[in-house]
Amino acid sequence: MELLKIKNINTYYGQVHALKNVSLHLNDGEIVTLIGANGAGKTTILNTLSAITPPRSGEILYNGNSITNLAPDRVVGLGISQVPEGRQVFKPLTVEENLELGAYLLYRKKEGRGGIKTALEEVYSLFPRLKERRKQMAGTLSGGEQQMLAIGRALMAKPRILLLDEPSMGLAPLVVLEIFSVIENLRRDKGTTILLVEQNAKAALKMADRGYVLETGRVILEGMASDLLFNKDIQRAYLGKEKKEIWER
Repeated sequence: MELLKIKNINTYYGQVHALKNVSLHLNDGEIVTLIGANGAGKTTILNTLSAITPPRSGEILYNGNSITNLAPDRVVGLGISQVPEGRQVFKPLTVEENLELGAYLLYRKKEGRGGIKTALEEVYSLFPRLKERRKQMAGTLSGGEQQMLAIGRALMAKPRILLLDEPSMGLAPLVVLEIFSVIENLRRDKGTTILLVEQNAKAALKMADRGYVLETGRVILEGMASDLLFNKDIQRAYLGKEKKEIWER
């Protein structure tokens, strides 16, 4: 079932035309990855879906209903949460305080404190290290732990769709494997639909069902991840010599 659809979206930063008639879709329960060089528009797509950078034209449909002009909190309330690039945790707050901020919408619903407690336990089951450090200041965590916290904070809103922006950036290989394992578990065990932007293109395509290739704000290619993974044009054009080793691991 088609859960989310973007139709001919045009997004700008001032006078800069960042997304140009972009169309794509997410089926319920699948992982889709976005591939492209820096500046291709990958993060802008996530920010447009989150209503952080609203489009000037085009339409965004969620469950068949338009959400194009909704405010960011309304988008989160519908079940779309974003994990931003660079983690962006609240460093002066504890781990648990950061997580509770992700559940602010639950305070306004019938779940109240009971729903927040349940959401916390679900996050702690995914990331036991966060439970061990729940009273620790977020700024004192390692990079990998901060990434776990950023993902956990997004999950506190109980999203149906999770938007992930460069979750492996700057992390040690073993931590990356742990993060990727959690992503796969979210899809398998909870049926979470995931839109993934990831610098390690090979890992992303191995995990994903489908992918879209972007170039200067346009979708130039789409297909099954297994087909894109071995597409020599993609390897040459979007990885470059300096990232060749990613494909060889």
